[in-house]
Amino acid sequence: MKQTSGEKLFSVFNHIFLTLLAFATLYPFLYVLSASISAGDAVVNGSVMLWPVDVTLDAYRQVFKEESIWLAYANTIFYTVAGTVINVVLTIMGAYPLSKKRLMGREVIGFFIAFTMLFSAGMIPFYLNLRDLSLLDSRIAILFAFGITTFNVIILRSFFQSIPEEMEEAAKVDGASDFRIMWNIVLPLSKPSIAAISLFYAVGRWNSYFWAMIILQDERKIPLQVLLNKLVVEMKPTAEMIGAMDAVAYSQETVIYATIIVSVIPIVIVYPFIQKYFVQGVMIGSIKG
Repeated sequence: MKQTSGEKLFSVFNHIFLTLLAFATLYPFLYVLSASISAGDAVVNGSVMLWPVDVTLDAYRQVFKEESIWLAYANTIFYTVAGTVINVVLTIMGAYPLSKKRLMGREVIGFFIAFTMLFSAGMIPFYLNLRDLSLLDSRIAILFAFGITTFNVIILRSFFQSIPEEMEEAAKVDGASDFRIMWNIVLPLSKPSIAAISLFYAVGRWNSYFWAMIILQDERKIPLQVLLNKLVVEMKPTAEMIGAMDAVAYSQETVIYATIIVSVIPIVIVYPFIQKYFVQGVMIGSIKG
């Protein structure tokens, strides 16, 4: 169909706007990447705007030499993988019973679960609860204290409800138990939705730092994001970094940028492979829910 003058103008404006929006979104990442491979004095003097200046990998060499960064990296991977598994298991255990009409008091239970999305006890009571349970400075607190999200329970429950009940009835006629029905029928059909909530949980676990910063006191337990907070916000370099800066041509800023790039690489690599499941899962849960 031939476009009118107004439609052509809108199309041009739309392309320009989306291009500028994409550039504004990508620029911080490109700047951090360029600064991480630039000479330290160029970054400090503000010479780096978009492209790197005097390319060097000294900052990355320093990052890879520091044991504290690798230990924090390992902690982050552990919290992300183990925490996501716990999140998904608990979400399935909460969403599957709520999707069944035969559950007594389902409406009341669902109301109280949804109620937590609007009102919560607050940060101080939550901290005091962890203290009274002797969970401060504990890995268990990071894994289980944030074990479930109400929004993800509602998404998964909506998807479970979209599965025809006739399939469950046919399985019961063949003698299948509720657990077998869930494991062999419901979960295989729910892979897109489970992948979507898994992505939600994994990204949240990988980026979280606030409660880890408050709960964990042992430096050997902190995740990479807490270490980044000390480097970026508090501007506290490690002892190894301070000792090495006098001998090589890089600055604390370049090491910080290199650490940021290293921290986001796993999510950047994994996301394209699971994006289709993410989009499909969210759309199915919203349309059929």
